[in-house]
This record gives sequence, C-alpha cells and structure tokens, in this order.
Amino acid sequence: MNAFEKAEFIAAQSQEVVTMDELVHILETRERPKAYIGFEPSGYLHIGSLLVPSRMVNSLLDCGFSVTILLADWHALINDKLGGNMEKIRACGDYMADAFSFMAGNREGLEFKFATDLISETDYWTDLIKNAKCATLQRLKRAMTIMGRNEDEAELDSSKLLYPLMQVTDIFRLGVDVAYAGMDQRKAHMLAREVAEASGRRKPVAVHTPLLSSLKSSSRMDAAISKMSKSDPGSSIYVHDDEATIAAKMKGAFCPKETEGNPVTDICRYIIFPYSGHLEIRRSTKYGGNLDFKSYGELEKVYSEGTLHPMDLKSGVASALWQLLKPLNKHYADSPALLEWMSGAAVTR
Repeated sequence: MNAFEKAEFIAAQSQEVVTMDELVHILETRERPKAYIGFEPSGYLHIGSLLVPSRMVNSLLDCGFSVTILLADWHALINDKLGGNMEKIRACGDYMADAFSFMAGNREGLEFKFATDLISETDYWTDLIKNAKCATLQRLKRAMTIMGRNEDEAELDSSKLLYPLMQVTDIFRLGVDVAYAGMDQRKAHMLAREVAEASGRRKPVAVHTPLLSSLKSSSRMDAAISKMSKSDPGSSIYVHDDEATIAAKMKGAFCPKETEGNPVTDICRYIIFPYSGHLEIRRSTKYGGNLDFKSYGELEKVYSEGTLHPMDLKSGVASALWQLLKPLNKHYADSPALLEWMSGAAVTR
C-alpha cells in the first residue's frame, strides 16, 4: 500500500481522523512513524476495551507504525481507580499488556510502557509545566470528561486537573506522530494539538474509534457516559466470559427495532464483521431458516425492515462473539493466575 492507501485503510476503521492530510504526510515522510494509545489499568477488559483497539493497533502495525501502549498507572491513581491501590493498578497493567500481546501475536513494533517510566524521566515535570503554560484552567476543566468526570469534581480534588496535562505531556514525551484512542479521549487529543500550535511543535494526528455502548442502554446518550463499563458486569461482555455467560448477557441486552442507538447492532458493526467478515443467524424454517450476512450494510437493511427478530439477532451475535473470544477464554483457563489480581479490588466506572 502507498501512503494514501494506508491512510484510507486506517480511516476506514475510524470514526474520525484529525487530519487526513497530516496522516498522509506522515506516512509519506517517515520511515517508521510512531503511534500510541493509553489505558488506565482499572479492571477486567471487555470487548470494547480490547477487541476494538486491538484491531486498530494491528492495523497501525500493518501500515508500518511502531505502537506504544501506555499503561497509565498514575493516571488511574489520580482517577481513583481500583481503590487507589497502586499494587493492584500495576498488576492490572500487566494483565492488560498480556491481553494486547495475545491479540497482536507478540508482533515486532509493539511495546508497553507504564506511566511511571515516563514520569521518572528527566524533565517530565518541566515539560508538563511548559504545557500548562499553554492551557487555561477552563480548558483543562472541559477536558476532564476524558476521565469520566465533570468539571465540578476538580473543586473537590485538584489532582484531577493534572490528568489532561499528563496525557498531553505523555504524547510529546513519547514523540508520537499519531495519538489513537476511543472518541471519549478526543478532548485530550485536541488539547495536545492546541498546545503544540501554541508552543511551535508539530501537532499529533488524532485517530478515534467508536465506543461500544452499554448492553443496558441506548448509545443515543453521550457515548462517554453510556459506554460499556468495567464496574457493571451486566453492561459489558468481558473478554474472559464463557459461552453461557455471553449468551445470558446478550439475551438481556437492550435491542430496539432500529439500528440507531442499538448496542447489539453496534457489536455487529464494530466487532463481528471487522473480525469475522460475516454473521450467521440460525433459526428454524418456520421463521425463514438460517441467514448468513456478508456485510453490516446487509444486516442493517434486513433488520431495519423488521424481518429479523431481535432475539434471533442476539442469539447469532452471542454465538459469533463466543467464537471470537474462545481463544482468549482458553488462554485464561490455561493461565488462571492472569485474572487473580482482581481479588478484593474495587472497580469503579
């Protein structure tokens, strides 16, 4: 693929690229461009927090990027994750690194860093202060939604204001060309671009993928609020869930007659078809027999017409998800210690 084709390949899997021209330029001029995505180690991974970003990480590697996954332990501490227990947070980071390595097949070009490693570097805090000089207090408060927080919470705990500044500083310290995340991190990436412009540095390209909404609610709400939650097992499919658990969760999932705001069809759109390329629906001949959809567009048309019952759709999605997650299920069954770090940990949001 040439630079334009690589950029189109990345954009096709994204909800937004800021900007495409900049992405093409990076691919044209840099032999080994750098990308990163940061995660708070804060609980068990679900399909939205592993499968969606893993596909983009692998695509970036396919396009010649080196990719850093930042395990943001200090960010998690600031955000009160896992009860503020750094030992649990670090153990969760190791668990996340293992999962992403498994999904990437331990490919060359993928590395993991803890935020602790960055913070301990010379001049990290000097850079953070310089970045702070380029951002107003109000701008930092507006960016706090990246933490799942509102602006008023900074009044109770001023450490929260460090979070967006740390995220911006991480981007520059890592020297990345592309900052990738879900759409809930958009404000942090736009802040980084604003700081870069104000300080005369090169702007990072921002790549954002969609968020999967909670199985319990409509994604018509703010995506950052209605997304799958680690703290609510009924709202998400954990990547270690077994077949029966997946089937039970999907059976109870919110699934309106339309596809807009429908978490079940979103799973089809952002996970099933990208990974599997098709979706098989098994049903009796009394109700029209089996169906095998080759594209999300085909499924969307049939479902919107009302000729596919929501329960049949949910059953098909449950089966397809199990096929995708079965290797991970075996991975954790063979190495149960990978999940033991959660014992006694408090998971929030």
